[in-house]
Amino acid sequence: MAEEEMNEDYPAEIHVYLSTFENSIGAVDDILKTMMSVSGNELLQKLDPLEQAKVDLVSDYILNSVFWVYLATQGVNLKEHPVKQELERIRVYMNRVKEITEKKKAAKLDQGAASRSVKNAFWGPKPKNASKVASKGKSKK
Repeated sequence: MAEEEMNEDYPAEIHVYLSTFENSIGAVDDILKTMMSVSGNELLQKLDPLEQAKVDLVSDYILNSVFWVYLATQGVNLKEHPVKQELERIRVYMNRVKEITEKKKAAKLDQGAASRSVKNAFWGPKPKNASKVASKGKSKK
């Protein structure tokens, strides 16, 4: 659909949404062509285990989502269909992978340095025997 083309089969109000949908489908098609140009095993071998998990989870989620849409077009009651539980299960694993990724990106705390910094930041009275040691050193000179 070109922007200037208007189809009289649908209301003009949804033309923008349909154009956006068509552009999205084109983007997905380009990504799929890129992914299909390389075999799955070659692609996964180049990735670390965390990235492999992400690819597997996204693939599973997409496949189940497309199946969900198919069932919806067939009039199936989706609230009771097992694909709903499968999508939820995949979503839980995706959240776990996200947490792991965020933990890797989080700044590491050097506890020793933090302890020394806090200890030195606060004023504290000098030990009593520290003043005696200082005065003894001065009197000997």
